[in-house]
Amino acid sequence: MELPIDDGFIAVVKRDCPTCGLVAPVLGAIAEHHSVIVYSQDDPTFPEQITPIDDRDLDVSFALDIDTVPTLIRIEAGAETRRLEGWFRPHWQAVTGIETLGDDLPELRPGCGSRTNDPEVVDARTVAAIAGHLASRTIEFGAHEDDHEAMFERGWTDGLPVVAPTPARVARMLAGTTRDPNDVVVLAPPDLVECSVEKIAINAVMAGCKPEYLPVVIAAVEAACTDAFNAHGILCTTWFSGPMIVVNGPMSRSIGMNSGVNVFGQGNRANATIGRALQLVIRNVGGGRPGEIDRAAFGWPGKYTFCFAEREHDSPWDPLHVTRGFAPDQNTVTLFAAGGLHPVVDQLSRDASQLANSFARCLRTVGHPKNVFIWDAFLAVGPEHARVFREAGWSKDRLRDELAARLQIDGREVIRGADDIAEGMPEGFAEHTLPKFRDGGLQIVHCGGEAGLFSAIIAGWASGAVGSEIVTKEIRP
Repeated sequence: MELPIDDGFIAVVKRDCPTCGLVAPVLGAIAEHHSVIVYSQDDPTFPEQITPIDDRDLDVSFALDIDTVPTLIRIEAGAETRRLEGWFRPHWQAVTGIETLGDDLPELRPGCGSRTNDPEVVDARTVAAIAGHLASRTIEFGAHEDDHEAMFERGWTDGLPVVAPTPARVARMLAGTTRDPNDVVVLAPPDLVECSVEKIAINAVMAGCKPEYLPVVIAAVEAACTDAFNAHGILCTTWFSGPMIVVNGPMSRSIGMNSGVNVFGQGNRANATIGRALQLVIRNVGGGRPGEIDRAAFGWPGKYTFCFAEREHDSPWDPLHVTRGFAPDQNTVTLFAAGGLHPVVDQLSRDASQLANSFARCLRTVGHPKNVFIWDAFLAVGPEHARVFREAGWSKDRLRDELAARLQIDGREVIRGADDIAEGMPEGFAEHTLPKFRDGGLQIVHCGGEAGLFSAIIAGWASGAVGSEIVTKEIRP
């Protein structure tokens, strides 16, 4: 703001503050020697010792970035040169040059919180600032309705309680992105409904996200609604799958995502709510509800939320987004149609080749041991297993190539009827050597806790054009 004086003092006070009442006479004393302008946050008649200016709308307080009252600001040559908060007599005497100022007052009294910090004030201003940009209608519940039960009854939840998306909460959420609330991000499947930034923010609120998570949620929605990822197909299939989100780049650390201990489990707000927000968007905007268009025969708990960060800081390899063509300092989400989690234990192998053999045997079972190049998969390598490969000098490409070599399968083993198992590949594949995974169908990430010689296989849905592709999108502010 343009300061109202070139030389003197600006003070900001409120009557509902004992320390402001204490210094009211002091402000009158300062006015006998200097130009003083006083803004009152709650009572235009306070203080009586000097004529105040009404700042009940707090425009000046916000412009001056007032955090505590009383605040005394020294202005020299039209610029702020010193700021005092609360009352400390030696400082007030020094900055005003009045040696006897407040000699009859206690030496020290802390100030009070500025009204600019009051939650209801912040909410009101946040909503007012974005008024006219919000397009969603407000649904009023009855006076005797319980908000949580009302949202359950209207089918807005995933079976767990959600946070009521009030205008203030949605406005705060939208502060997490620079994008216009009315920007249409995608056509959300299965109903192909226009899904705006605002609609995503509403569901992010319901999921329990913080505003700083919103850009990640938007990117996840963008990735999920591509033809390549095929969210509609993932919903319609009777297979188990739901979207898995892997977050890479500096942002995963700045918003506090978990990439370590219990990486796929509960307890981390960002991991839990980002994935949940994507599912709620598909449900509430796109219409993808279980038992209707969502026809999964079993489903799995990951369909509530399955989101984690890659453990990049001590990985022996380039992170996932770099192997997929992005720069290390870019922030990305990678989406995968995950159908379940299979733990891998090998506590004895200290040789990279031996450990690769273990991984290959376990990977053979993805989908079915006799199905080949139908399913994609992620191999999540834990830090203890990753250390074996680091010490052997194996790159991620080397590990992938070694696994591919071990997963070349004699067609006679996988045709229908072989080993007295009806499931399998058509008879025509008997004379061929077949890869378990298509090119690019096996991805490797580094994550998990330090203790334990464990890794994990995350099985996918049908791969490629008949199912879902792995999709990586950059996160925009």
